[in-house]
Amino acid sequence: MSWILLFLAGLAEVCWALALRYCDGWSRPLPLAVALAGLVASVILLALAVREVPLGTAYAVWTAIGVVGTTLAGILWWKEVPDLSRLVCLALIVAGVIGLKWTSG
Repeated sequence: MSWILLFLAGLAEVCWALALRYCDGWSRPLPLAVALAGLVASVILLALAVREVPLGTAYAVWTAIGVVGTTLAGILWWKEVPDLSRLVCLALIVAGVIGLKWTSG
């Protein structure tokens, strides 16, 4: 169950990061509210996950989901360039997360 909570925490991380793009600083209240709600949800879910998942592993996985998710969103939604070096780096992040999961018992 903790790994599911950790995955959901990572998805909430992606949500708040994506909402930041629409906040225009502090001037747009709805995207700001979405960002803050996602941030709070992300941290709460991470805190629940670390009760059973080692802290270093959980933090790395949480961050990786955020990095990969926001990068893919940028590529898919905002037409950021998916050059080979970016894709290789994303693959390395995913490989690292898989390795951490396998070695975390």
